[in-house]
Amino acid sequence: MIDKYRLDDDGRYEFAVSVIREAGDLALRFFDNLKDLVIEKKGHQDLVSQADKEVELYIRESLGKAFPEDQIIGEEGGNSMPNDSQKSEFVWVIDPIDGTANFVSGIPAWCVVIALVHKNSVLAGLILDPVRNELFEGVAGVGSFLNHKPIYVSKSKSLSDGSVAVGFSNRSKPGFINRLVNLIVDDGGVFYRNASGALSLAYVAAGRLIGYSEDHMNAWDYLAGQLMVKEAGGQIEEQDISSVLVSGGRVVAAAPGVFDDIQKITDHAMK
Repeated sequence: MIDKYRLDDDGRYEFAVSVIREAGDLALRFFDNLKDLVIEKKGHQDLVSQADKEVELYIRESLGKAFPEDQIIGEEGGNSMPNDSQKSEFVWVIDPIDGTANFVSGIPAWCVVIALVHKNSVLAGLILDPVRNELFEGVAGVGSFLNHKPIYVSKSKSLSDGSVAVGFSNRSKPGFINRLVNLIVDDGGVFYRNASGALSLAYVAAGRLIGYSEDHMNAWDYLAGQLMVKEAGGQIEEQDISSVLVSGGRVVAAAPGVFDDIQKITDHAMK
């Protein structure tokens, strides 16, 4: 546990670290026994598994029991709202398994995500890759960490200096990803996609990737990772968090030396 700060959160962050570790262990047990996994299809290129449901249930029950006054927003379980008379100003935003398509196919590129929002600001974010035992942490005003050691974004000054992660979904505008990839390549860059937006954002924060672009992501997919990029010295597109919690938003996050280039390319790809 990072001991360099004290958050005014009544122990929520420290508790969340223990919860995400347990959730990761649970998810990993499912991943190691995929032949028994029950999988459902929610829509085009949109899967949900027994693992998603049970991991989210564990996180919800753990957080709800410890902090019953907090709101919880999750990918599978929707929005759980406490009684108005007991409601706090804290909101948990969770994705039990980001990268479900990878998970159910046995591809080790998925993660568990928890973000903590307070008064319309993202206070902290956690992204755990159980397969690699990598815990990414971001704390507003403090920094970003990988397994408790500080991490920083790339020092790249050009798209040719590294790989740009890209994302798209069934919500993307027709042709967006084609245009985005072509523009990156035309600028001398290399594109990367691992089908887990949260994990890709963590990699940007750690300097493994130089940036990330997607025309729309849900709050549970990116609030934690976007905070990490910012706290690791990167640039992001600032947004109204209350709106993001309801509708999601566009994501451009990158090292300072390439942020403007990636933002410009994203603008053009969305036209």
